[in-house]
Amino acid sequence: MDGSTAAYKHITVTPIAGSMGAEIKGVNLAALEDDVFSELYDAWLRHQVVVLRDQEITPDQQLAFALRFGEIHFHPYMKGMDDHPEILEIVKDPGDNYTFGASWHTDQMFNPQPAKATMLYAKESPSAGGDTIFANMHDAYDALSDGLKDMLADVKTWCVGDRFKAAGGSARQERYTGNQKMASKVRDPGNLQTESAHPLFRTHPETGRKALYIGGHAQTLHGFEPAEVEALLGFLRSHSVRPEFTCRVRWEPGTLTLWDNRSVQHYAVPDYKERRRMHRITIAGDTPF
Repeated sequence: MDGSTAAYKHITVTPIAGSMGAEIKGVNLAALEDDVFSELYDAWLRHQVVVLRDQEITPDQQLAFALRFGEIHFHPYMKGMDDHPEILEIVKDPGDNYTFGASWHTDQMFNPQPAKATMLYAKESPSAGGDTIFANMHDAYDALSDGLKDMLADVKTWCVGDRFKAAGGSARQERYTGNQKMASKVRDPGNLQTESAHPLFRTHPETGRKALYIGGHAQTLHGFEPAEVEALLGFLRSHSVRPEFTCRVRWEPGTLTLWDNRSVQHYAVPDYKERRRMHRITIAGDTPF
């Protein structure tokens, strides 16, 4: 399945950018009918990132929508809301200098079964800034040379959930000191597995398309020397987020954006000074292959 726009009976799909992303109209998440959801799901697979504006939903309604995609994935390092533990409230106030998600990554890549999808619902957003940028890992894979694809075809990465190189080896609690509200949500993952090996080139389980499966959690490449790894990972990280592979979502209260972690990286842009408050749910995934 490619990213082409299909004709739908119930929804209107408007692409955001040439590579990926679409805004969808005709969806009321507070009273979502099965026929509408079926079209929405198809559009999501095609465009990888879908944006729904002007949604007025409660946490229970957001949770009900999420459960249509699968079981809920609970973040091993971050606790959810007291009354809705499935929902992680992401808050940044004026004066905070740490922005949650401000690095290129795919959610829960360090998990043995990384998250299938993430949905983020804007409760409060700055008057300007605070956008999220997404990158299409199918296009990133397709743009690699045949030689590099052949050389790395069976290579796996080692992905970790804390103290990763992209963060200078610091622990989550240390990084969050610039945002005490987020620091207060950090928890010990206990005996949960938070380091995993995954294929560098991943096959999407529903569409069959290949994707470059890369992000800040990936630390090394099996079978390569450290100097080789730094050169290869450095190239792949920069290649994967080339502007022509990306789209950008502007937030406003009532916007819900849903993305496919199996083929998308994202980056929360830390360019704002006003309050931003979001409700995030992640959907459980399966083992990459």
